[in-house]
Amino acid sequence: MKRIIACALIVLLASTAFAGGGMEASASKDGRPTIRLITDATGVDDRSFNMAAWRGILSFYGDTWEKQSLRGKLYDVVTCQTQDRYVPNLKQASDEGYDLICVTGFTFADALSEVAPLYPEQKYMIVDVDWVAQPNVMQFTFSEHEGSYLVGVAAALKAKADKIANPKFGFIGGIPGPTITKFEIGYIQGIKSILPQAEIVDYYANDWGKPELAKAQAKNWYDSGVYCIYSAAGGTGNGTIAQAKEYRSQGRNVWAIGVDSDQYEEGVYTAGKSAVLTSMLKRVEAATNMALKAVESGSFKSSVVVLDMKADGVGYSDKNAELGAAVVTEVNAVKKNIIDGKIKVFATYREALAAGVVPAGLGAKDN
Repeated sequence: MKRIIACALIVLLASTAFAGGGMEASASKDGRPTIRLITDATGVDDRSFNMAAWRGILSFYGDTWEKQSLRGKLYDVVTCQTQDRYVPNLKQASDEGYDLICVTGFTFADALSEVAPLYPEQKYMIVDVDWVAQPNVMQFTFSEHEGSYLVGVAAALKAKADKIANPKFGFIGGIPGPTITKFEIGYIQGIKSILPQAEIVDYYANDWGKPELAKAQAKNWYDSGVYCIYSAAGGTGNGTIAQAKEYRSQGRNVWAIGVDSDQYEEGVYTAGKSAVLTSMLKRVEAATNMALKAVESGSFKSSVVVLDMKADGVGYSDKNAELGAAVVTEVNAVKKNIIDGKIKVFATYREALAAGVVPAGLGAKDN
């Protein structure tokens, strides 16, 4: 369980703050924009979604995870333990005069819709949302269904290579909604493009930060014969990886699939062995980095930026050697066909169900 960062930041003394109070006086002389990232309770240590957003900020300033030398000078982060802190923290950051305020995830949409009109000169960005129609908000969405299709193909091909009879596949989601639906629906389409008769099970934890829920569900599924589980559930999904590690260390042939960041290292259970077969890479770092560059260049504007596979916004990891060269070659061929438009991946449950490429009765929701 990752640590929870307190929502309240220490207020800097007026003598060291630049106009607006957000950062140290040296920030105003630096020439680069300042930013505050505001996350949900899982924070930037979630090893997944928020971590990727934070990496983009670090990269913009030339810092690294190990050396965050400009934190507190040009950038910082606030993590909210509960959703009732979203609006107060957005208002606080807006009052403090940051050049850009970033929020991550669709659970922030209502709070940002409330606060953004109150500060028309403040620039905001949000990831995973395209419906906050405010003139001072830059929105980023991703084609998660495309990247998820690739990991579904990879899992199905690995099951075939392992000669698994009638393999079952699982999906664990966080809070249901159109974004997480893209993960699940893409994954299932990828599996069924290789194994049309594959059995699919799904479960929604309704929480981003309870890995114990995913771990318990993963244990039940693995014990019932599920071969591979893909989780798109923030910190909750780390429970799936934990259970897969436990079972693979016992010699069980089960797998987890990581999400957003490459979670290979989280799955390592012995030297050179990881329970994470592959990860769906959602390059959230590209969004935060792009927004900061727009502020710096003066080109920031209200818009919806879609980062799809063609734009290298999504992809998959081939770090795990056990995936196998033959599987990687086939998945790369599928990737090229998606980019070239030869393979269409449906993004909604409604469309995929109508096309007959996913089963009925899933927990996925389009709205």
